Amino acid sequence: MDREAEAGARERNGQLTKPPGALGRLEDLAIWYAGWRGDARPQLERPQVLIFAGKHGICAQGVSAFPAEVTVQMVANFEQGGAAINQLAGAFGATMDVVAIDLDEPTEDFTQGPAMTEDEVVAALHAGWDSVDPEADLLVTGEMGIGNTTSAAAIAHALFGGSPENWVGRGTGVDDAGLANKTRVVREGLAANATETPLEVLRCLGGREVAGMAGAIARARSLRIPVILDGYICCAAAAVLAEAAPGALDHCVAGHVSAEAPHRELLGKLGKEPLLSLGMRLGEGSGAALAIGVLKGAVATHSGMATFAEAGVSDG
Repeated sequence: MDREAEAGARERNGQLTKPPGALGRLEDLAIWYAGWRGDARPQLERPQVLIFAGKHGICAQGVSAFPAEVTVQMVANFEQGGAAINQLAGAFGATMDVVAIDLDEPTEDFTQGPAMTEDEVVAALHAGWDSVDPEADLLVTGEMGIGNTTSAAAIAHALFGGSPENWVGRGTGVDDAGLANKTRVVREGLAANATETPLEVLRCLGGREVAGMAGAIARARSLRIPVILDGYICCAAAAVLAEAAPGALDHCVAGHVSAEAPHRELLGKLGKEPLLSLGMRLGEGSGAALAIGVLKGAVATHSGMATFAEAGVSDG
């Protein structure tokens, strides 16, 4: 965070042709963005959307309403431009890249032991780190991985405690029996793994696409690229960073609160107030991509409006 740029943006905001605070959270967003970009009057022109894909061994436990093969099929759909995220990225002028990580090799079933070896989780973190465009001025990370709401629930439970029931949602739309099964899998996953550090939580209970998102979010921080967080799975990846290093998510805002019930609880743990609440639960980075428009609006009004002096308007 560039404190001088932040202060300059705050000063400029106080001189714009509007009553103080009239643009609500847009004002705070613009000042936050300016601070991270090191420019008191920034532009937002090069947003990047990264979609990470991985396969989960816990699919063998019947945790999803869809078969594991859908992960590969949806990656092809992303690459052909046919998914919701393709349309949203295009609507807001974002480039979009798909990072499929070892789709021929699912993670291990974490009810039997760690999902990944140390080498595997490091490779997935590196895949995320290396995928960020240093020239981007905003990052959205999304995911595709059948079974990954169960992984997210296990990560949240391991990091923040409570009961498995607090963290398990319906994901792709499982019925009550499916919900009970997911809860069992999360409980057994924590019992089968010793997760004494946040990174061990990620290794033992995560997926390659979850680790990829964590790596990308961390790289964005190193490059001072602001991040819009997506839904439950993205926020579970981000939570690993937050618990590993306080303040690690200061460059992030929450794009939306999803219809996956535990997401709101997780946002509370992260101290993030969502920009949107539209009942979305698709994943793919879709809610965060939609919020690009909100942040673009914030930056455009902040940087494009005239000051009272420039406009010749009395400021009272």
